[in-house]
Amino acid sequence: MAKYKNYVLARSIEEAYELNQKKSSVIVAGNMWLRMCGMNKQTAVDLSLLGLDRIEKTQDGFVVGAMTTLRALETDTALNDAFGSVFARALAPIVGTQFRSTATVGGSVYSRFGFSDVSALLLALDAEVVLHQRGVVKLSEYQLEAWDRDIITHIRIPGGQRASVQSVRVSGTDIPTLVCAAAKSEKGIRIVLGARPARAVIAADGLKLVDAQNIHIIEEIAGRTAFGTNLRAGEAYRRRIAPVLMARAVKGCMECEAKEAAEDEC
Repeated sequence: MAKYKNYVLARSIEEAYELNQKKSSVIVAGNMWLRMCGMNKQTAVDLSLLGLDRIEKTQDGFVVGAMTTLRALETDTALNDAFGSVFARALAPIVGTQFRSTATVGGSVYSRFGFSDVSALLLALDAEVVLHQRGVVKLSEYQLEAWDRDIITHIRIPGGQRASVQSVRVSGTDIPTLVCAAAKSEKGIRIVLGARPARAVIAADGLKLVDAQNIHIIEEIAGRTAFGTNLRAGEAYRRRIAPVLMARAVKGCMECEAKEAAEDEC
């Protein structure tokens, strides 16, 4: 269990940033996974008063505040309408409703959890991270970086995409054994593999539909992806099921697109 001597409700993002420059401080976000890590810190910095818990639709897509809960992402009507209810389907298996009502998207993205369904989906959707000091950074770049002391304020998600997530779990609410997210945009199809058990990685980007539907090409892509072993599964098992999840995720994108096209004709 994590222990903090001081708990500060920051009054501005500038105050939070200054406090977080000390190694003895930590941003608590939802404080769900963090509290279980056993760290001892002088100061816990809470961003709850900074209005970073909103989901806003823009001309180009969506801007999601870093303190937005996973439950809010799961249930937001506009967000799910725009992406074929993929957020509802992808986030529903994460632990339980009480957990998702407190865990935040910023905490998930900052932590770069190898098992994160959230990061896999956002990576497939070509999301961007907005940092207080550095500004806008592609999630694909941020995902590979080491932890630093900048603060995520928002996540930007481009619109005009159809996405699907597939996962395998030992039990319904367990951490995934393997997760695959796919998104189709005008640039082609992007496929992301997470819970490998390392950080989510882009397995294919800009893939043509004809190639994405070819199981031999999907198997080749999976063969180039690194997998590992942990208590949930071995490397060989993950490598075996990866092409299946990838093919299902691509199919899910196409079914979503076909459904919306049919609804537009009605």
